[in-house]
Formats: sequence, C-alpha cells, structure tokens
Amino acid sequence: MANPFFKFKNFTVWHDKCAMKVGTDGVLLGSWASVDGCDSILDVGTGTGLISLMVAQRSEADIHAIDIDEAACLQAKDNIADSAYRSRIQVTCTSVQEFAEKTDRTFSHILSNPPYFPNSLKGPDKQRNAARHNDTLPLEELLASCNKMLAPEGKISLILPESLSDALNEITTSYRLYPTRRTLVIPTPGSAPKRILVELSRSQETACETSQLIIELARHQYSADYIQLTKEYYLNM
Repeated sequence: MANPFFKFKNFTVWHDKCAMKVGTDGVLLGSWASVDGCDSILDVGTGTGLISLMVAQRSEADIHAIDIDEAACLQAKDNIADSAYRSRIQVTCTSVQEFAEKTDRTFSHILSNPPYFPNSLKGPDKQRNAARHNDTLPLEELLASCNKMLAPEGKISLILPESLSDALNEITTSYRLYPTRRTLVIPTPGSAPKRILVELSRSQETACETSQLIIELARHQYSADYIQLTKEYYLNM
C-alpha cells in the first residue's frame, strides 16, 4: 500500500484524499521557481498544496492556492493548517478562469503544474482524469487567465511536458509573454528531455537563461544538480 503522506524537512503533505499525489513535477517547480522578493503568489491547480508550502518556506509572500477539485482543496487546507505557514496561505475551490474573472488582485508570481495530457487515453477514475487531462484547463486558457492577473513586473512559472514547447511558444507570443528562464528536465544521462520548467514575464528585453537538469545518474542515485535544487526540502538530501 502506498504511503498516504510524504514528509519533507519542514512540513508533511498528505495525499490520500486527492487524485494527484506528491511527485517529482511538483517538487521541481516548487524548488525551481524564483520567489525572492515576491509579496503575492498564486498557485493554480494546487492539488495537495505542495507547491504553496514549498514557496512559503522560501519567501514571506502571501499565497493564494486554487483548485477546481473539492477533495484536493480540502486536502490542501488540512496540509496547510498543519504547517508553520498557515497564516500566509489561503485556499479557494474554483477554476482559474472563474477566479481571473472575479478577482481584482494581481500577483507578483503565478505558479502552475497544470494538467497536461491532451491526447492520451483516459482511465475510469474521473477525479484523476480531471487532474491529469487538460479538458478543463487548456494551456491557452491557463495563460490567458494568468495574464489577466499578472502584476506588471510579475512572473509566471510552469512545468510542462517538453512536447508542448512549440505550443507554449505560440501561445506566449500571442500574449506578449516572454521566457526569462528555461530548464530542460532530463530523467537520466543520454535520455530525451521529458519536462520543461519555464519562467515567463512581460519583459522582451530580458535574455532567456537556459539550462538542463538531469534527475538521476542511475536508479535512486540523484545528480548533484538535483540534490542542490531540492536539498532544502527532501529529508535525505
């Protein structure tokens, strides 16, 4: 039986009541996102609340976490309530499209590990399908909503399948959003990139900082770069 919780250095994330479990993608985004100096952060599709907790550990920002799934929101609220960051994180059960229409707030950083399987076969679990497939949150709608809520000097950070790179470039160009950081995530040496971490802003003049990140050198043997990125969080790093 899978462990119902994942213990980090400064908080514990239970994931027994929501569709998406703690995974590498969320840990990567929560570790990689540059949140120094941010005063307001929006976490879109928070799931367990993992990313909100991670960036709360590295910032003094007020954080608003949203998710369309009620079970995920309840789990996130419980995880946050049990953390040292409870006073700075608010959870709302809503879609990003609805939230963007109703709020008059802007955010200095917007983070999302969105659903990303537009063409893959669905399983029988409707809740897990909603968390994994982008029927309810196409990439273009996500970026349109984020663009509405982004502060003038703000940033958007995403983790996506590398296969969506071209689609992302087309969409961001149409919204005049430009990459300022981009990291290719490679599972093992010599393998093809599986994910991209990308930071977007409205500054066309800022050169894009590009890099690669290898996760494992061999089974359960993590690379020095991955250890350096995640050592503030993982217990055994």
